[in-house]
Amino acid sequence: QVQVVESGGGLVQAGGSLRLSCVASGSTLTINAGNWYRQAPGKQRESVAGINSGGTTKYADSVKGRFTISRDNAKNTVYLQMMSLKPEDTAVYYCNCDLKIGDYSYSYWGQGTQVTVSS
Repeated sequence: QVQVVESGGGLVQAGGSLRLSCVASGSTLTINAGNWYRQAPGKQRESVAGINSGGTTKYADSVKGRFTISRDNAKNTVYLQMMSLKPEDTAVYYCNCDLKIGDYSYSYWGQGTQVTVSS
């Protein structure tokens, strides 16, 4: 069974750092593209960062210069390194991967990991 699982969330003080991991597993697959989203209480889910198969990255303006998305193809893992965290970064962070399985591509979401930044 194919699944995408996030980890690495937690409670951190403002100015601190966390690294989130997103692992895709369960079949012979390749991550075409990986994206991180977040959803704060009472707000809509928003895009945070993305990385495509060629390694090109994109970021929301609110996290540029503080967050870095990367990938390890051998481990089928996408990372989100978060630095200089602010209380407004508090949210549930979700990973979405476009996975190539056989001749087809599928979109999978993880269950989310909570990031809480205290002031």
